[in-house]
Amino acid sequence: MSAPRVGIYPGTFDPITNGHLDIIKRGLRLVDRLVIGVATNPSKDPLFTLEERVAMVAQEAAPLAESAGVDFEVVQFNELLMHFAERVGADIIIRLRAVADFEYEFQMTGMNYQINPDIETVFLMADPKYQTIASRLVKEVARYDGKISSFVPVRVAEAVVKRVAESRAGK
Repeated sequence: MSAPRVGIYPGTFDPITNGHLDIIKRGLRLVDRLVIGVATNPSKDPLFTLEERVAMVAQEAAPLAESAGVDFEVVQFNELLMHFAERVGADIIIRLRAVADFEYEFQMTGMNYQINPDIETVFLMADPKYQTIASRLVKEVARYDGKISSFVPVRVAEAVVKRVAESRAGK
């Protein structure tokens, strides 16, 4: 019997969007175990703490993994993606990107391959209805009192609206 195929899906998930969840659902079909890596990325000025993002991702991804019958875990990381992939025993890195990010992704994939050519990078396109959703845009829409419920799960929308209100109140 062959070894289980382990995939990682890295991101900052600030917040997790319906597009992210679409990729998680589809990524679960490709692997026997999925590790969702929540990255620290202070340069992105996160709305939520790392711990809050891990909890949100776990809460939203759990039903998808359960229905797919695939093991999953959500892990925070603050290291090179390839080091993280090696540490969790990943065979595949699952990435979601828009066409506009192709040049960056192409360069990163090339660098990652030089670090460890045994780990493949697989790019998945989100369902067309989710392709324009970006976490930074969700936060911007929320900051201007726009409706975000079609971009993120209900619980996440509530958390974003609450956090934006708190930041306005100076909390």
